[in-house]
Formats: sequence, C-alpha cells, structure tokens
Amino acid sequence: MRPEALLHPTPAGLYCPPGDFHVDPVRAVDRAVITHGHADHTRPGHKSVLATPETLAIARLRMGEMPGEALSHGEVKRVGEVDVRLVPAGHVLGSAQVVLEWNGLRIVVSGDYKRSPDPTCPPFEPVDADVFVTEATFGLPVFHHPPAEAEIARLLHSREVFADRCHLVGAYSLGKAQRVIALLRLAGYDRPVWLHGAMVAMCALYESFGVELGELRHVAEAPKGTDFAGEIVVAPPSALGDRWSRRLGDPVCAMASGWMSIRARARQRGAELPLVISDHADWDELTRTIDEVPSAEIWVTHGREEALVRHAKLVGREARALSLVGYEDESE
Repeated sequence: MRPEALLHPTPAGLYCPPGDFHVDPVRAVDRAVITHGHADHTRPGHKSVLATPETLAIARLRMGEMPGEALSHGEVKRVGEVDVRLVPAGHVLGSAQVVLEWNGLRIVVSGDYKRSPDPTCPPFEPVDADVFVTEATFGLPVFHHPPAEAEIARLLHSREVFADRCHLVGAYSLGKAQRVIALLRLAGYDRPVWLHGAMVAMCALYESFGVELGELRHVAEAPKGTDFAGEIVVAPPSALGDRWSRRLGDPVCAMASGWMSIRARARQRGAELPLVISDHADWDELTRTIDEVPSAEIWVTHGREEALVRHAKLVGREARALSLVGYEDESE
C-alpha cells in the first residue's frame, strides 16, 4: 500500500483521507491536527482542532476561541479509521510530532523540531515509521548551531563588560523568549528579567504549565526615569529598532535566532550581539534524526529541501520534497 493513501499534500496542507483531517493546514479546514502553536502552523478558522493541551492554550491566547480537543503526549485517539498519537518534538511548549497509524502503515509528521536540550519543553522522541516527514529550515551543511548555553554565557559576559548599558535581547514571543530566560536562570542569573509588553501573557502561560522563569518585570511598569543599566530586557525582534527601545538609553542590542550565524541577517536585525540560539534542528541534527528513524521513506516539507533529500538518497533512503507553501523559515 502506498503511503499516499494515508497522507498526501494538498493546497491546504497535508491531508489524511481515512481520518478526514489535515495536519498543520495553511488554511481553515473542518478538522485539523496541529503540531504546535506558531502562527505558520496554527491558523484561525478551523471547525475542530486536535492538539496538546499546551498548544490549545497557546492558540486560544493568541487567537481567541479555538474549538478543539486536547490530546496529551503519548495518548492515542481514533479519528475516523486512523489512530493518532502525539509525541514530543522538542520545539516549543506543547510541540508534538503527529504519529498516524492505519492498516499497518505508520507515518510520523515531525512539525518543527530540535534535538538540543531545552528546559521549557520535553525533548524530541524518535519514532520508527514507514514514512518520516521532516522539516528542513536549516537543511544545509553550513548550519551548525553552537550549544545554547555557550551563547547565554556570551550574553552574560557582555553584560559584565558593558555594565553601564542595558542588554536588549530580541526573541520571538513564543518559545525563544522563554527559553532564553530559562537558560539565563540555569546559568545562575538571578536578577529580574524585564519584559516588553508583548511577552508578558505568553510567559505567564508558560509558568501556568510549570515552566519556572524566575522574577519577571514589565518594562512599562517601571517608574519613570528608571535606569536599566546592567539589566536584561527581552522583547520582540521588531522592538530592537523601534521607538519603544529609546526608553532603555543606549542598549546593547542582541538577537537570539539560528539565523544569527549569517552576518547579513545579524546586520539586517541591527544585532550588535548576535546569539545563535535556534529552536530548529541544524544540519547535524536533521541528518542524525534521519539515521535514528529508519523509515522506508523521507518526506521533506519546508525549508532547504533539496540538500536534505539528496543526503537521504546518498545514505540509501527513498526521499522526496513535498514543496509545501505557507510555512516560514523562522517561527513568526
């Protein structure tokens, strides 16, 4: 039986006929199974959603009412003729791989994932399957992400060197911001971390699911004339060049992203201190995952598809690019 009978690409995204649902559809559908809460994977307008409790909470925080059912990691739900199971993807809070089983056929849709440690979410769990559907955001051999802990050490060293300046860290509001804060705590940073207003609600949601972020303060609530020298402020990337940042004096502008390994991207973001911290797998992690999931076939959904497809074929695997549209290179 060809795997396309269980899952195949359509203009709306990956569609599962025997279950009559889409996985991470890019447009509103009747039934959707969602891997995680980033805006290019969780869209509004679905009539019914199946996702982890954390992902549903994130979707409802960002989009309002979201009709759906929660399925925790490891649980199995029968949808139509298909058994659906969600297992950790290691990307952000609530992120999951979607495991589909039908008539002896198993397909695993990874969504976005990473293999490096993250104190804010469970680690990626390899699942053997007939088909493994992988992302390829950093699917080129030039991408080798350093340990995130080393990048946090660079941030703290810079804070010591420029003790008279604030450090403004640009980080995406879902996942990256909370990971940076949690890594700071693991590194022993016990001062308050100041937040842009766009970060406050999501950080509170993370804490409601047991992720400890330590003392957080809202920049807008600081008394007028507060001197932020020596402090760390976390804000959306857009705030680095926004009028909002002027209240911070002369900040050292940092940016936390896997793309900071590319100098042109760092300059484009105005990052004086680029921090290569990614929530996506780099080339080594992508290829190691293919090795650890001895699937009969590899499908690549988005990103640098061609190089990863070529690698899979060189190591003796059937592979193809799905060329799906509507997914971003970096979350949000």
